[in-house]
Amino acid sequence: MRSDLTTLSWGIDQIPDLSGKTVLITGANTGIGHATATALAHRGASVVLACRDQVRAEAAVAAITAAAPAGTVSVLTVDLASLASVSAAADAVARHHDRLDVLINNAGVMTLVGPPRRTADDFEQHIGINHLGHFALTGHLMPLLLAAPSARVVWVSSLSQRKGSIDFDDLHWRTRRYRAFQAYSDSKLANLLTMYHMQGQLDAAHAPMMSVAAHPGGARTDITRDGPRWMRLLARPETQWCTNWLTHDIPSAALPAVRAATDPEVRGGDVYGPAGWQGLTGRPVRVDLGPRARDEELQRTLWSRSQELTGVTYRMV
Repeated sequence: MRSDLTTLSWGIDQIPDLSGKTVLITGANTGIGHATATALAHRGASVVLACRDQVRAEAAVAAITAAAPAGTVSVLTVDLASLASVSAAADAVARHHDRLDVLINNAGVMTLVGPPRRTADDFEQHIGINHLGHFALTGHLMPLLLAAPSARVVWVSSLSQRKGSIDFDDLHWRTRRYRAFQAYSDSKLANLLTMYHMQGQLDAAHAPMMSVAAHPGGARTDITRDGPRWMRLLARPETQWCTNWLTHDIPSAALPAVRAATDPEVRGGDVYGPAGWQGLTGRPVRVDLGPRARDEELQRTLWSRSQELTGVTYRMV
């Protein structure tokens, strides 16, 4: 049985040489995605920043290149709130790359104030961007992932997935009273359900790639910018003296995804997160986020609905 007892000190120095590897990270112009891209580029990876805002992404390229000159960094413009944009972006990747070694589905929105917002395809934005956009992108990129010797897909979830309870009869909150945090939690549960089901499909097809997940714990990122006032206060630098046991800095919060993407000991279906109290802070270790995401019936139902809504069917071989 594998154990993380000897790897509680796992850190950025344990990242293997990534020269010759191509990594695509969504939402990599800021926050955890930016820190992840910097760490992987530093170890020689060719990193593609898949972002909605090209100007901000190009600024991120300059910053990452200055901080981590070992690898190459480029921009892919994609709006995960638009299935047409996702399809076009995947085509662009295929024109410039013959394989993809790692895909990190990191981008996410958390809008907890105001009425429900809709994507270009009329999906509720949390499930639409955090889940369906990534589901479609991953499906489109499967040929490039399968072309790599041992590719990985990393689904970045959240501790809030424990509160998830997906209502398949009203997935886009058209009839229920809208609860934004519930919608966000549902989308993060969807990430984990998809990860597990995808790994099951890969195992059945004997495909040489892995589907894994990570969560950052309590991260001081700007994803809280549209949250309630108390959440924004927790993320402010001046409050860190009393919140540093609940949240950690962005480079630390990125380590679970970095480990899931690079550690040779990772196996398909693994989930990585912080080792500390309640999974909020600490070094990245293999974790168990509870039984709900391992519910195979939920996995199959979500997978089927996701294929139906996106029009994307995965080819596992």
